[in-house]
Amino acid sequence: MVVFPILSYVVGGWMMGWASAPYDPFWANRHPRRAAWMSLAGPGANLSLAILAGLLIHAGIFMGVFTHPDAVAFTHIAAAAQSGVAEGAATLMSVMVSLNLLLGVFNLLPLPPLDGFGAIGVLLPDAAARRFLQFGSRMGAFSIVGLLIAWRVFNPIFYPVFRLALRALYPGEGYGL
Repeated sequence: MVVFPILSYVVGGWMMGWASAPYDPFWANRHPRRAAWMSLAGPGANLSLAILAGLLIHAGIFMGVFTHPDAVAFTHIAAAAQSGVAEGAATLMSVMVSLNLLLGVFNLLPLPPLDGFGAIGVLLPDAAARRFLQFGSRMGAFSIVGLLIAWRVFNPIFYPVFRLALRALYPGEGYGL
């Protein structure tokens, strides 16, 4: 939990980490479509937090605490109207939007061991979802290959989504073009 993000930053220039939750494979085998829906919980939470942060940015703009930035970046989606605590809040909300959007989109990639791979079962009938779940559980060591592929294909996928999110957050502002 601590070593891998640090190691990935030193080796690759950006941090990568993961979290896990208790998971009962016997329950998942009995309820494969529920397990597939459960796979969507993490990315759903990330995307919900990104939306919440976007709403808080809009509330901050309405109250005069935040303003539209001259240019946007991963840590600079909102700008403080005045210096002080508002600057920290603007950075916090910016990182909350960016990081949760990044995590949500990354985890939706349909590659093992990411949640998007498990979520494929939502689209399948129970018997096929059960077979797919069993196939995925046998991936084992090949999951690292899925992570490496995801890491390589992520940038071309994420930046259009990030630009779309900026357009949704600031319609008509020209960010993300």
